[in-house]
Amino acid sequence: KKILLGVALLILVFVVVVATRPAAFHTERSTTMRASPDGAFALVNDFHNWSKWSPWEKLDPAMTRTYSGPTSGVGASYSWESKSDKVGSGRMTIEKSEKGSLIVIKLEFLKPFPATNTATFSFGTTSEGTKVTWSMDGKNNFMAKAFQMFVDMDKLIGKDFDAGLAAMKVEAESSKEPTK
Repeated sequence: KKILLGVALLILVFVVVVATRPAAFHTERSTTMRASPDGAFALVNDFHNWSKWSPWEKLDPAMTRTYSGPTSGVGASYSWESKSDKVGSGRMTIEKSEKGSLIVIKLEFLKPFPATNTATFSFGTTSEGTKVTWSMDGKNNFMAKAFQMFVDMDKLIGKDFDAGLAAMKVEAESSKEPTK
């Protein structure tokens, strides 16, 4: 009985600790590239350009991609379906698009774990070119908060953001400015 009581007490303490952790999360990374804000902006504003720089595009070359709505800007939508749990399935829809300065995307993960987050890309002129900042904000449910007790999600997601921004930098600096 004492062992069961001890285990139950430990579980209760764990549940209370997890429940009191903040639900909101924010991950953000930036880089500066020798490209115009419009050139970097176009790589994000048209989902057809994401295959050139997105770190997730390369994880499953066999994933199914579907584009809908306008080609770029507000209302443009991109859905993906993958058998790989690393990629899963989901949808992105551009909700705000301010040429050369800001893109806000509704990011809906459907599999392996449902979640809805907001991805934001901001573009600003610097003396070295364009500073691109990629961030993601959302709310964690109980299971996500428990998972984050053991895994640093900022580092986990941040490494993908760093890889994506590095690939975007190469693309923006080495090619003619994409259209749209």
